[in-house]
Amino acid sequence: MERAGLAWVDVSNAVPSPVTAATIDAAAARVAEVVSRTPLELNARLSQATGAQVWLKREDLQPVRSYKIRGAYNLIVQLDHDARARGVVCASAGNHAQGVALACQRLGVHGRIFVPGTTPRQKRERIVTLGGTDVEVIVVGDSYEDALWAAQLDSDASGAVMVPAFDDPRTISGQGTVAPEIVEQLGSAPDVVVLPVGGGGLIAGIGTWLADRHPATRTVGAEPMGAASMTAAMDAGRPVPLESVDPFVDGAAVGTVGQHTYPLVRDAGAGIVTVDEGHLCTEMLRLYQSDGIIAEPAGALATAALDGLEIEPGSTVVCVVSGGNNDVSRYGEILERSLIHRGLKHYFLVSFPQEPGALRRFLDDVLGPDDDITLFDYVKRNNRENGPALIGIELADRNDLPGLLARLDDSQLGVEQVPPGSPMFHYLV
Repeated sequence: MERAGLAWVDVSNAVPSPVTAATIDAAAARVAEVVSRTPLELNARLSQATGAQVWLKREDLQPVRSYKIRGAYNLIVQLDHDARARGVVCASAGNHAQGVALACQRLGVHGRIFVPGTTPRQKRERIVTLGGTDVEVIVVGDSYEDALWAAQLDSDASGAVMVPAFDDPRTISGQGTVAPEIVEQLGSAPDVVVLPVGGGGLIAGIGTWLADRHPATRTVGAEPMGAASMTAAMDAGRPVPLESVDPFVDGAAVGTVGQHTYPLVRDAGAGIVTVDEGHLCTEMLRLYQSDGIIAEPAGALATAALDGLEIEPGSTVVCVVSGGNNDVSRYGEILERSLIHRGLKHYFLVSFPQEPGALRRFLDDVLGPDDDITLFDYVKRNNRENGPALIGIELADRNDLPGLLARLDDSQLGVEQVPPGSPMFHYLV
């Protein structure tokens, strides 16, 4: 087995069967003993914004706070006695790991779970809580791909069964069980289903079932702009590794989609859109403040994607809220990214004359009545005539920026705006 960039093939100790609507229906019967039938809720905010009936499938309310229990349990419960005795191993950014942990605890199977260092502490603690003494958590590397590589080496050396997060027909069939639930709860097939996309397991399963049973339903996948691996696969005609991955949307930060998931998504005729991480943060805050839903970044992908989709007025749309494993300590960064995306937060390097009253003149002559300084970093280190300060300014309205820039220009201070995407900007955010 060779590691080539970010691309490799998942392995398993059993020969999987193809994914069909029938395998998904069979999986639904298996997972019923452990999976919650999560609510399907009409959302007034999104319905009003789109002119459609927008329903939320609340997979964040599963026992593991994500849909991942469906695929993990469907795979592990089918293992024979010898395979269970060897134990299981998996790689995950956090949610799949929780599904594997709960499945191990319920079935009495020992599991070793590899997670990258970027996995939030909240998710790591939940893995241990759900799995108890039946699981070991091993932190390795900085990305999902690093964890996957370590897990595959472990599986090869120990004989433990690999439980892929998305790229196995048994996992995919388990994830696909969300689809028949939606149709049963709604009483009919929706016009549009919008799903988050990481490695592609959820959209591969749901898309396959809908394409067979309700082909008129439009399936749309939403993936983060910084980890658009399904878009790359669609463009290339095959799974290809991304050169880099933004780990912010940890539940969907996958560098290469699956060898199984890609053709299923392609054949189901699913459309794929990307969502800017800043816009995603804005939607997370809306879900929390307006709807009382605590969604992790990946969990808000589907509803965030609605802003850029063409939705027929009066149509029925279902968005899957895929996960609610969000660490509360991340809300500071989420708010910051949202403000920047909305054009309300800006950073500047300002060269001040080292003389009394310079800051007062800046406040009086440059800062607008509704502008707020959120960061001011200045230390007088020498006797030079000018000294730089790093200043963060939050605007009340994004349209106030031209006026602020004009006043900065008139001030005759040396000013350099810190551009988004620059190394300093990434450091600040």
